[in-house]
Amino acid sequence: MEQLLWLPTHQDLGAAIGEAKRETDPLARLEQAKRLAGFRRDFTQTARLDRLANDGLQAVAGDETTAAGLRPLRIALLASHTVDHLVPAIRVSGLQRGLALVVHVAPYGMYRQALLMDDAPLSAFAPQLILLALDARDAPLQLPLEASQADVDAAVSERVEELRLLWRRARERYAAQLIQQTIVPADPPLFGSYDALVPASPHALIERLNDAIRRAARDDGVLLLDLAREAAIGSYGDGLAEPLRWHQAKQLVSPNLAPLYGDHLARIAAASVGLSRKCLVLDLDNTLWGGVIGDDGVTGIQLGQGSPSGEAFLAFQRYAALLARRGIILAVCSKNDLSVAEAAFNHPEMALKRSDIAAFVANWEDKAGNLRRIASMLDIGLDSLVFVDDNPAERDIVRRELPQVAVPELPDDVADYPARVAAAGYFEAVSFTSDDATRGRNYALNAERKAAMSQATDMEGYLRGLEMVLTATPIGAAELARSTQLINKTNQFNLTTRRYSEAEVQRIADDPKAVALAIRLADKFGDNGLISVVLARRDPSLAEDELLIDSWLMSCRVLGRQVEHAVLDVLADAARAAGYRTLIGEFRPTERNGMVAEHYPRLGFAQYRAPTDATREATQRIWWYLLFAGAIVLAAETILSNRATM
Repeated sequence: MEQLLWLPTHQDLGAAIGEAKRETDPLARLEQAKRLAGFRRDFTQTARLDRLANDGLQAVAGDETTAAGLRPLRIALLASHTVDHLVPAIRVSGLQRGLALVVHVAPYGMYRQALLMDDAPLSAFAPQLILLALDARDAPLQLPLEASQADVDAAVSERVEELRLLWRRARERYAAQLIQQTIVPADPPLFGSYDALVPASPHALIERLNDAIRRAARDDGVLLLDLAREAAIGSYGDGLAEPLRWHQAKQLVSPNLAPLYGDHLARIAAASVGLSRKCLVLDLDNTLWGGVIGDDGVTGIQLGQGSPSGEAFLAFQRYAALLARRGIILAVCSKNDLSVAEAAFNHPEMALKRSDIAAFVANWEDKAGNLRRIASMLDIGLDSLVFVDDNPAERDIVRRELPQVAVPELPDDVADYPARVAAAGYFEAVSFTSDDATRGRNYALNAERKAAMSQATDMEGYLRGLEMVLTATPIGAAELARSTQLINKTNQFNLTTRRYSEAEVQRIADDPKAVALAIRLADKFGDNGLISVVLARRDPSLAEDELLIDSWLMSCRVLGRQVEHAVLDVLADAARAAGYRTLIGEFRPTERNGMVAEHYPRLGFAQYRAPTDATREATQRIWWYLLFAGAIVLAAETILSNRATM
């Protein structure tokens, strides 16, 4: 079965892997493995790529910051079925998703013991993610076929409560993010289509159990690897729960399908640390409609009811519109005259409206350059973009010029575009909040703000005219998901780039001696949503009246508006209320956060006293700020209204 169809094919992947093996530097081999992981591959090629990357992965595994362009992440697999054969595919898929994955496999079938008892190897591994991968034959629900619906509901509830206990123990012991794999049916139906109407039939039991698992996971903040859904839609063909594989090796997933399984897990892991894509960039001619708008005119393009191709283009537009409703930014990158391209959005059957597009670039310049322009307009990285273009030549050029941009291979028929984009998992989510639903509109409004700023001659007057209002609240249940999302996605204005799971953020927020703030900003253009998160906590190396600013990050959408001054004001008030006299700020440099290297000195912090064993380089990155009445001079006090809800 062919898999990973959204990835391009390599002319000779085997030869390329062989050539890469000649590299003597482990990090250079890792870079090559990362590049080659972006091509379509089978089980054997994936295993070879894993061996190619192995030494380099070990070299970067201990680094808490991004190394070799990869985010280190530790994931533990606790399974009731054999998963060892899947590990190479998980690691290689991690490379393709921007992760340097270190994988721990608990002994077969010992998932309960690993979480309910002391497990020294797992504790030493200190997982950040834990996958609980169970199968239908593990502790099946023992019910007679004639059992009533009430009996089935009680058995399902008992089983789910056991899982919830395991989830809680995992959080308590490791503060790890849980991923629960749904249960794949293993037995053939007993009653044919009537199976679903018999409450205790094997298929009906598994279906009800999975529904209950999904509800519990939503309530408990547990992520899903919904393997049952993938099996139902045929993603794995007959590669799940094959009787021969099961009886021989207790393998739920066939080795041949390991690359697909690895990608499904890796995309969730990547999303959990903020590495999902956030912007869909669309070509126009023969992508959003059939024909060429410049030649055929608005009335001549194929779109809408009346023809199979017109309906297919409309369906793709509707899918893009749904992505926008869940928070994916939409942009246009087209070789066209701007006025002609925009006129097409007046077509009566356009599902997408011009107002849905946050960045609209149509000209006759190269698309790689225009994609750079779109990223700049939206203040996002190139690694946030997914570019969809029907033209294979344009796709190849963009892949070569901008390897950071995701460019899916597309099927010949536009009718299959939505399924292909969805299958690629570029926009995998780990939460969905009201802020997500308005993200596209917020980015469009920010483009308007930038346009107004470019015309301003008096910056202070411009900022005052924005009528900004900042609101700060302690991170609670309502702010937890979005705050964690921002912590894991923000790279540029991020003083330490520490990445935390929801459980870890919750642990800090629940500490009465810590300060955990969610900051929102509104102005005359609209609500910017959550724009900053600050986590500050006690540190055993500091004095009792010193508060360490563990994490301070801010969305690039509000840079240049002096918001950081107001945030410091709120933080200082909260720190004083908690009994602290001094704020300690830390800057941990990465490849992308150089813009905040002087953040603390600019806010009036002084260099922190140096421990006797500290290096000069280390001490230059630690700063302190004495808290007392009137200590803070808020440069933006006449510009920004500050409303804190504490």
